Amino acid sequence: MTTCVFVQIRCTPGTTYAVAEEIALREVHSELYSTSGEYDLLVKLYVPEGQDVGHFINENMTGIKGLERTLTTLTFKAF
Repeated sequence: MTTCVFVQIRCTPGTTYAVAEEIALREVHSELYSTSGEYDLLVKLYVPEGQDVGHFINENMTGIKGLERTLTTLTFKAF
């Protein structure tokens, strides 16, 4: 079973569209949204079974120019 996580991304000013485009090109996300508030983007992705969430996000999100900070929210089956 895959793990669904949401990653909020803060971008350096003026780079939000470039960061979103780079994420889209990497094709690791399920959904990608522009948001307002403390963070600029919201990415929904599924971490493959057996992979560490932190390593997966680090391997697929680091190195994107303009990405300043992330906040990851894990999901759990509640019902």
